[in-house]
Amino acid sequence: MSSTLNPGQIRIGLVADEPIRLEGLVSIFDQPAGPGHAQLIPVAGTIEQLLENPDLHYLVVDLGSSPGGLQTLDAIRRQRPAIRQIVIGPPANDELVLKSIVAGARAYLDSTADPATVRLAIEVVTAGSIWAPRRLLSRLIDRLLTVSDSSLTSTAPHLTSREREVLDLLLLARSNREIARQLGIEERTVKAHVGRLMRKTGAENRIELSMRALNRPLGPGNGLPERRQSDRRRWDRRQPEAPRQEPVAH
Repeated sequence: MSSTLNPGQIRIGLVADEPIRLEGLVSIFDQPAGPGHAQLIPVAGTIEQLLENPDLHYLVVDLGSSPGGLQTLDAIRRQRPAIRQIVIGPPANDELVLKSIVAGARAYLDSTADPATVRLAIEVVTAGSIWAPRRLLSRLIDRLLTVSDSSLTSTAPHLTSREREVLDLLLLARSNREIARQLGIEERTVKAHVGRLMRKTGAENRIELSMRALNRPLGPGNGLPERRQSDRRRWDRRQPEAPRQEPVAH
């Protein structure tokens, strides 16, 4: 594993306690980066070592070899709330997928996923999007829309005009890269705006941020509640069908 970084590299931490599983995850990174994608550099270590590494902003978490299970995801979110998690777990467990996403996962793949699919999911997450079964994202949105949240009745936070622009594009399921291109700003600036939006709204991930925005206007002039259903339909239309082995979308 290379320790040299350049602007075209992204370090990915690997959380797997079993050596054979860890070796399998490392092998996913053997292939070169595709066109338009940064080179992905795997970094192995204990969960404590990975979370203390400031160069890591993405973690692949293998629930099958992690004794903590969902508690591991919660611990990661508490210590490094901005870190993006790609979770690999057991198949045919919709509730676990939903709980993983709520706990901060940006991607969920079952343990039968082939290396190419795992690699693609990682690239989708590093591009600023979410990878999960489409039907479950729809269920999660329905669940969040019906949750009674006292924060929805509190005073709306003040958003800058740029933050409102970013939020509007986020509601259209745009990735950080797409938002940056449309607004003519750098991708890291988009990430900073999204981070501030989550802090201002108390949201713990992009999905919750979107749901809070759809449930009430965030700042003057958004008119977001009236667009809730149209935004929801637009979200669904943007989800392409996934590889045959497991219906996933990004």
